[in-house]
Amino acid sequence: MQAVLEVIGLKKKYKDGTFALRGIDFQVKEGEFVAVIGPSGAGKSTLMRCINRLVEPSEGKIYFNGNDMMKANGQKLRQHRREIGMIFQNFNLIPRVTVIDNVLNGRLGYTGSLAGALGIFSRKDRDFALEILARVGLADKALKRVDELSGGQQQRVGIARALAQEPKLILADEPIASLDPITSENIMEYIYNICREDGITCLINLHQVEIAKRYATRIIGIREGKKVFDGTPDELTREVIRSIYGQQK
Repeated sequence: MQAVLEVIGLKKKYKDGTFALRGIDFQVKEGEFVAVIGPSGAGKSTLMRCINRLVEPSEGKIYFNGNDMMKANGQKLRQHRREIGMIFQNFNLIPRVTVIDNVLNGRLGYTGSLAGALGIFSRKDRDFALEILARVGLADKALKRVDELSGGQQQRVGIARALAQEPKLILADEPIASLDPITSENIMEYIYNICREDGITCLINLHQVEIAKRYATRIIGIREGKKVFDGTPDELTREVIRSIYGQQK
């Protein structure tokens, strides 16, 4: 199985001298569902944003499907990003716009810039968006404004938008952190099952260790910007958890 994602010696140093990442290395193979865990401030979100270059790394290499993300610019970077779906903790939706139009934003990488700016999408794209909304149980909400939905429903719109990109890789940055336990379970089921059904590789940041152990095929532990664990859920013992979180867990 080939690596969909390869991260080598990744570092991020901010202007104030703070290191968010201190030389991280790992691979994610096709079809894996990998959870990244660690305390707040460990660098998990920075890692996600460096992978698709929403944040520029200070040093290191990132390969996506064999392509050097650090050398990609302009159109080439947009093409790579088109195949990397992103699910955010705070949803990152357009509140006063309809559900289907938010999902169609996931198709922008496939449309001309003018058509995308004007919100002009083909019937095929609209039908595709409706199919995805049906998969996340929101077909009946397609014409509702996003700000009329609950938090869990909004996150399902976020999942649908990521799927509209037809991604090879999904990056999910704390997608359940702001949700109640029952809704969190629901959202994890959607993300996990869709990735399994569609063969999408997933890298997901989670603060909840038990949820990571339940869903992940592999777990990476980060502490103070360094990778301190990389193994199976069964290998994540209490001692290892303490080494990742200190006295927090």
